[in-house]
This record gives sequence, C-alpha cells and structure tokens, in this order.
Amino acid sequence: MYRKYQKVSEKIVESNPYWDYRVDEYILPNLKQGKYYYVHTPGSAMVIPILDEKFVMTNQYRYLNRKMSLEFPGGGLKPDYSLRENAHLELKQETGYVAGELIEIGQFNPCNGLTDEICYVFLAKNLELSKQDLDESEEISPILLSKSEIESKIKKGEIWDGMTLASWSLYLALQEF
Repeated sequence: MYRKYQKVSEKIVESNPYWDYRVDEYILPNLKQGKYYYVHTPGSAMVIPILDEKFVMTNQYRYLNRKMSLEFPGGGLKPDYSLRENAHLELKQETGYVAGELIEIGQFNPCNGLTDEICYVFLAKNLELSKQDLDESEEISPILLSKSEIESKIKKGEIWDGMTLASWSLYLALQEF
C-alpha cells in the first residue's frame, strides 16, 4: 500500500506575481529525508468557447519554445476572483468575447511532477463580441476553427500546447455522453 509522504518543511526559493518556486523536505517511504522542488500556483482556468459550430482559439507567440501556439484562452487564477470570474476574465481578455453561459467541464494537473497547479476547464456558449483587453506583454489573435480543423491541426502537430490538448480531451469525453 502506498503511503503519503510526510512534509518536514517548505521553503519559497523564488516568487513572482504568477507562481512560487518551492522546495519541500519530506520523509521518503524508506524513512530517509528527501527534497522536492516544484512550482506552486493558485491554479488556472482554461475556456473552450463555442461560436456557431466553431471554436474560438488564440494564436500567440510562446517565448520558451520560440514559436507560435494555437491555444484555448486561459491563464492563472487571480486571487480576488472566483473560478468562474477568472474564466470570464481570461475569455474576454484574450479573445474579446463575453460568454452568456459558462459550464465547468473538468480539471487536471498540467504536469504533476513539476507543479501542484490545477487547471479548471470551462465550456463557454452564447458568446457576444466585446473588446479584447490584453496585458502589455501579450499579442494574441483570436481564430475560429471547426472541430475537424482542430483535430487536423492536432494530428499535424500544429496544436501542441499541453493544456489545450488536455482541455480538448475533456471536451471530447463530454461529447461521448
């Protein structure tokens, strides 16, 4: 039977407005002490917006991979807002759309060996176009794609963002019922 590891201590090594880099000391199952380095975040919200049988995605440059990325809108949770409010904010900020209906469809951890983050996924319907409200560091273009276009781009490796792929998987699982 698996045992929970006992945390001995926790230390923030580096912090920024988006996440903390932490190191925990803990007791291993063999009773030796170990260190675990990880990123702690308050979580994130990702939105799958549907507009007239098409999906609103974003196209943006990703610095770490030095290339453009097609993604669903999303971002880190802001502490003074609820999950639903965060999802609405990310949708409007990155696409300019406002959702009349927002349905939570699931959650996942984007990389459970590196972060404790939980990403909450929402389906957005009854969209109305408003105004995009980007951060100064963002250059994002909304793009409309059909289900078959998304699946084709996934197969070709043109959609490669892990959080988008996981969110799409949750959406497809929902369609099976």
